[in-house]
Amino acid sequence: MAVIIRDETISDVAAIRTVHRLAFAGEDEARLVDALRRSGDAVLSLVAERPDPIVGHVLLSRLEAPMRALALAPFGVLPDYQRRGIGSALIRAALERARSEGFDAVFVLGEPAYYRRFGFSVEDAQGYECVYAGAFFMIRVLAAGSVPTVGGIDYPAAFAGLA
Repeated sequence: MAVIIRDETISDVAAIRTVHRLAFAGEDEARLVDALRRSGDAVLSLVAERPDPIVGHVLLSRLEAPMRALALAPFGVLPDYQRRGIGSALIRAALERARSEGFDAVFVLGEPAYYRRFGFSVEDAQGYECVYAGAFFMIRVLAAGSVPTVGGIDYPAAFAGLA
């Protein structure tokens, strides 16, 4: 059965909360999505459905950065649907939308072995100052030209509430 990836609608809010609660066995990521929506920092929110119910979600949020950049977080897929390519399809769709909407880069904090397949690089993120800088902080450059390779990256305040 095919996966449909589309923009989030207001009727998807409860299902998105469920995805994150089950994918992360807790409330933090679900609360983060809600807080990013409330603050106006959510820029792009995509869901994956198969065809019903919603089985995955990815959110790209606004960053303060030396280029037009977004943060990829949170991202989750229901446990019963993991390792079936749904997460990969969501990430690829989100990156393509960000590129087509003129963003220069996307940052993520995650497992390099997973995110490298989408073009994210820990090495390319090393010049940026960020509270999340380190071995799991990565950038994926989307712009055709060059982007600054140093500078401060500030995540929305909602991220400070994560445990």
